[in-house]
This record gives sequence, structure tokens and C-alpha cells, in this order.
Amino acid sequence: PQLPHGRMPLPSFWKVVEDSLQQSGAQLRAFCQAFETVTPSPGAQPLTPAEERKVLSLVSKHGPDKLYQVTSNISGSKDLDLTLLRGQIVALLQSADTRGNTSRWLVDAGGPRGFVPAAKLRPY
Repeated sequence: PQLPHGRMPLPSFWKVVEDSLQQSGAQLRAFCQAFETVTPSPGAQPLTPAEERKVLSLVSKHGPDKLYQVTSNISGSKDLDLTLLRGQIVALLQSADTRGNTSRWLVDAGGPRGFVPAAKLRPY
């Protein structure tokens, strides 16, 4: 079987290829956006009863607007750094470290307190 574009001049053929690739890319982006809005974020899994009690105690201590969720596992490397798992809930104590570095936040993890990368937290 002959391709429908078989007798086309080469520049026109490449234009057709490019157009269809752009169209496929746009469809893929639209699909990804739709997929992201339909599926709940990975952090939205139900909390265990122990986590739930911890969250309630953090809310009562710090208020709901201070709660953040860990978006990916954090392994603390320095002194005073916390090691936390994705999905854990923490309360923001200070949006900077002792040196004023705003990329490391001081948080209460429902007991232990320490620093975590601000980029790995999102409002809960």
C-alpha cells in the first residue's frame, strides 16, 4: 500500500508531519491536564487514625491555616532537619531557618520539631 503523502514534495511532507506532531502534542497536554484535575493528588489519601489525631492536635495548637502536607519524602541531612514521609501533615512554625534562609522552614511534625525544605511542602 502506498502512503497518502507518497507523491508529495518533501517540504510539504515535512510540514504535514510537523503539523500532526504539534496536534498530537496539544492533545497530550490537554489529556494530562484533564487527568490531573480528575485524579486526586497523591497526598490526599485517607489519614490513619493516629495521623488524624496528630492533625487535630496540630490544628488546635497552631490553627488550620498553618498546616502543610509533605509532597515528597524528606531525609534530613543536617542537625535539626526532620526526616518525613510524603503525605505527612506538619504545622508551620517559622517560614525561615535561624539564619533567615526562607527555603528551609521550621515545622512541628506533631512532636518532633525541625527544619524541612519549603519546596517540599504545600498548604493542606
